[in-house]
Amino acid sequence: MHSLIVGFGLGFFVALQLGPMSLFLMRSTLRGGWGVGLAIGAGIAVVDAFYAAAGAAGAAPLLTIDPARLVLGVIGACVLVVLGVRTLWSAFRVRLGGELRSEVATPRRAFATSVAGTASNPLMIASWAAIFAAASAAGAAESAVLLVGGVGLGSLAWVSLLASGTAAARRVVGDRAVRVADAIAGLGLLAFGGLLAVGAVREE
Repeated sequence: MHSLIVGFGLGFFVALQLGPMSLFLMRSTLRGGWGVGLAIGAGIAVVDAFYAAAGAAGAAPLLTIDPARLVLGVIGACVLVVLGVRTLWSAFRVRLGGELRSEVATPRRAFATSVAGTASNPLMIASWAAIFAAASAAGAAESAVLLVGGVGLGSLAWVSLLASGTAAARRVVGDRAVRVADAIAGLGLLAFGGLLAVGAVREE
């Protein structure tokens, strides 16, 4: 049980950091509602738990292979850039009243997009490996399964709170605020994608 609690705390506070998918979650919740935001949050939590499991299983050394690290970094950057461009397009597109039905992501589509976007940074495996090593040294990793499960639950708890808070704010913000959110999220995704690409090339 101790490992589950520690994992929950790790997952919650790692997810708490502002990143590209947090921006994407808030923007998408403002446009599509709580269900879409929760689906994106679930995708984030699933990938966080998967990468935490990979880190606990010792997959981090695979990322020391230069060609693999470069390819993964560039692919991840491309995913974020594509999401950023699409988001900016939504911000600056001329609208004549309301969203088109085809433009509003369903929870299923939102979940798939979220998984792809969150998985765009596989180098997080190395970070989770380091976190788990520290947890083990501190005697907090009695059960890797419970620790990983806790990470997923902690991540899900935070993104659910974020989606719920954004959904509540959606009731009081206007269309202009939603377009501003699109612009901020799009620029943020492009920036994170660029940083990931630069970091991958420099490592090479």
